[in-house]
Amino acid sequence: MGVVYLIVIGAAAGFLATRLMKIEAGLLPTVAIGIAGALLGGFLLELVLTAMGFLGGLVGAVLGALVLIWLWQRFGPRE
Repeated sequence: MGVVYLIVIGAAAGFLATRLMKIEAGLLPTVAIGIAGALLGGFLLELVLTAMGFLGGLVGAVLGALVLIWLWQRFGPRE
């Protein structure tokens, strides 16, 4: 799975993850979270479930983004 593929999927995953976690974030943080989550989740899930292809990449990207949002909410800056 290519890095460009994970970046494109990551942008969508960041949007989905921020909506699932019910947080308000700007465009850049949303995309950054999604891309980082896609890279993290995509690479980890690819190692475990290589046969799933596109669906595995999308699921991994969303799960990775959800974990990053949770960490950001838990340990990030407080307003």
